[in-house]
Amino acid sequence: MKKSLILFILYTLIGFGFLDAKTIEAQYKVSFGIVGELGIADAKITTEKNRYTIEIGAEATGLAKILSNSRKEKHISKGHIKNGRFISESYHVIKSFGNKYVEKIYTVDHKNKKVTKQYIKKKGDKVTEDQKSTLDFYAEDDLLSLYFNLGNLIKDKTLAKEYQFKTVGAEKQKGRVTVIVPPKDEIPKYKKMLLKGDYWYISVIIYQKIFTSKQGELLIAIDDEGMAQKAILKDLLLFGDLRGERIK
Repeated sequence: MKKSLILFILYTLIGFGFLDAKTIEAQYKVSFGIVGELGIADAKITTEKNRYTIEIGAEATGLAKILSNSRKEKHISKGHIKNGRFISESYHVIKSFGNKYVEKIYTVDHKNKKVTKQYIKKKGDKVTEDQKSTLDFYAEDDLLSLYFNLGNLIKDKTLAKEYQFKTVGAEKQKGRVTVIVPPKDEIPKYKKMLLKGDYWYISVIIYQKIFTSKQGELLIAIDDEGMAQKAILKDLLLFGDLRGERIK
């Protein structure tokens, strides 16, 4: 299993919120069966006038901390707000595990409709790689801003439909992120697996070769304030289902 999936669930969970608040803070954890807690993340979302900043710090805990060599990640999205929507201008990813360090800095040029990426890799204090490139696609969203924008992008939350979004930070799948609003007859399945109540249920498709099926499915329950409360990542090879939930 790729340890970053634990952290992926954490920042996917966090990535749902309302835009009219000046500051939102939340904490989430991921667990697996009898193993218990595998990761935890803290998030802070700040808006001021027409600017926003999303900061999420996640780290593996318990057994996962040992297996991943004390892996930590930090994700930062910054940009402006237009018509109630976050428009990304930069997306910054920092990962560390043991004495290894990886940093990715994406800069979105909306005028020229292009995205540049700087990739930095270190071992100890030594820089082993530093390269710049231009992505082969343009997008207004990064992985964090997209999830915060879903409430605006999906107008009818009761209409069963599959949505495709281009997203900075998802270049391994050519920028593609798939979000599915399930039909009414599948809602009982979501309620049984997640939480029962007045929630908006969706699933996010993950395109990685680490599932018993061809692709992974992240099921999410979102409350009436737009905050994700619980999620399940299904069919992970050797591990079964991973569960994430909000704890603060």
